[in-house]
Amino acid sequence: MEALFEVVVFLAVATFGAALARRLGLLAPILLVVIGLGLSFLPGFPLVRLDPDLVLVGILPPLLYVAALDTSVPAFRLNLRPILLLAVGLVIFTAFVVGTVVHLFLPELPYAICLALGAVVAPPDAVAATAVARRVGLPRRIVTILEGESLLNDATALVLLRVAVAAATASTGGVGFGYVAEEVLVATGGGVLVGLLGVLVFGYLHRRTTDALLDNALSLIVPFAVVFAAEEIHASGVVAVVVTGLGIGHKMPLLMSAASRLQIGAFWRLARFLLEGLVFLLVGLQLPEVVRDLDEPVGFLAGITAAVLVAVFLTRFAWVFPATYLARLVPRVRRRDPSPSARVPIVVGWAGMRGVVTLAAALGLPLTLAGGRPYERGLFIWLAFAVIVATLVVQGATLPAVARRLKLPPDDPVRDALSAAAVQQQASRAARERLDALAGTVPEAVAERAREVLRSRTNLAWERLGGGERETPSQAYARLRQEMIDAEREVFRAARDDGRIPEDALVRAYRDLDLEESLLRRETEE
Repeated sequence: MEALFEVVVFLAVATFGAALARRLGLLAPILLVVIGLGLSFLPGFPLVRLDPDLVLVGILPPLLYVAALDTSVPAFRLNLRPILLLAVGLVIFTAFVVGTVVHLFLPELPYAICLALGAVVAPPDAVAATAVARRVGLPRRIVTILEGESLLNDATALVLLRVAVAAATASTGGVGFGYVAEEVLVATGGGVLVGLLGVLVFGYLHRRTTDALLDNALSLIVPFAVVFAAEEIHASGVVAVVVTGLGIGHKMPLLMSAASRLQIGAFWRLARFLLEGLVFLLVGLQLPEVVRDLDEPVGFLAGITAAVLVAVFLTRFAWVFPATYLARLVPRVRRRDPSPSARVPIVVGWAGMRGVVTLAAALGLPLTLAGGRPYERGLFIWLAFAVIVATLVVQGATLPAVARRLKLPPDDPVRDALSAAAVQQQASRAARERLDALAGTVPEAVAERAREVLRSRTNLAWERLGGGERETPSQAYARLRQEMIDAEREVFRAARDDGRIPEDALVRAYRDLDLEESLLRRETEE
């Protein structure tokens, strides 16, 4: 009961923090970390020690899966070069720079364990990148690159961490090139194979499932099943989940019914909201656990912490600018993708927030080195924690101001609306041809009703191009229909209260009215 009570308390605080962040116009991940830091000082407040396995196997997979479901595969493929440069190249570069900095402060330690710490702090967090980038309103391509980076960089960091830890704890004096190559091949290649198998298996099951509730339950099982299968063969669970999520998300219109897609979308929005809030709150609550084993002098602690923070911050900029412009020295690349303004790499460089994966990886560092030799493990965990808090609070909090100051050109809403309207015109033409072919099989009144729905949808797409302050016909219809729906609801409620209809009749009527109201709101808000 006590553990259940603590979970409820954490969820309640996370929900309150997210609501407060929206009310104050702040970024929820940052405010929740600050709230967690504050609550960690309250005597008697329940504290929890993060289990690395719980984070890497229990929390990260569903968050990666839902992020991959929402990622556009064509956009991901189009931006694969910058994504891989950040997710693989930058992670390795950051790990070696940070590892070198730490080794300079602690020369008595093997370089391998210092490199392990570099791998721990190297990857920006998937949750933080998605939450902050979308909330800030960055251009669509930058959001795609940041999300793509955050989907894959954990795999690079965890493989590098595994190799570095093996080298630091090996009793035979290190690991060879063959071991490293095998680890990389098994982790990445095995992860891709398991992910593709997940697409085939769960895609088939989704296609065969007609019940929306069962589809939803199956969707919850997918990320965990894929991770467990990948871990069984020592492959990367992160890669496997991302590949499965990308494949299922890309094929979702062909795999599931409309009811399943609506229910799964609502479920994953709630799950992501709760998990993200819980994750950032728990990061802040780890402060007592992190500082418990620190015994280094304050001056030394401040110096090495500042050095690691500066290294983490500068390495991202030192990599992003050359990665952005050097590739465009190749004529073919330059023709296909012209060089962007310097404002773009500045924003990408600033969006380097770390999160719970970094802390979980730090908590999973070995207790001793080769031969049972102790090392400054408590200091390493503190450095990882400091990187998380500093990047979230400093970079995350200032990213909106940086984006506004740089005045990045936003996506053109008129161009987007024009493209959508043109495609809607094609879709309407196809629907009209199908209607004309089938019109003789239904009463004329039914066919005319279908034509009116089609005309309204086509008009709505073109109305979005108008903008301005004047109410459009579709907005006027939505306002009028909303009043009618409210009146219908009141009649059904009164009839239920008077005993004229049973409760299930009210539920069915409310469900139909709620669906129509949701559609009205979506159409008028877009």
